[in-house]
Amino acid sequence: MPTREEVAGWLERYESAWRAPGTEAVRALFSDDATYQLSPYDERIRGINEIAAMWERERERPDEPFTMTSDTVAVDGDTAVVRVEVHYAGPPAREYRDLWVLELEDDGRCRAFEEWPFWPEQPRYAPGGTRG
Repeated sequence: MPTREEVAGWLERYESAWRAPGTEAVRALFSDDATYQLSPYDERIRGINEIAAMWERERERPDEPFTMTSDTVAVDGDTAVVRVEVHYAGPPAREYRDLWVLELEDDGRCRAFEEWPFWPEQPRYAPGGTRG
């Protein structure tokens, strides 16, 4: 079972990996059969090779200027919930507030990553929908 300190260490390695060229550091973060969801309704990306490919598609470049802060909200068994804020300098400037749900292996690698992304101006519900 991971501790808050181990989760914080994983988050530091994640940020470092996002900033590094290539995807070798990704392989140290995720287990070979890991899954990664970019949002709760997206299909899961399965396996380290697909995660590495997505990693390269999603970032503009490894040295893109951004700041990232995180706060571990909860750790229960092998699952951690983390609040993350990311500010990209741009252009264009972008800001995200996310919740990340991580399932970690005994060796500290992530076996399941689920992101709940939010950004300014994001609608609270689908157009034409109603709030329940």
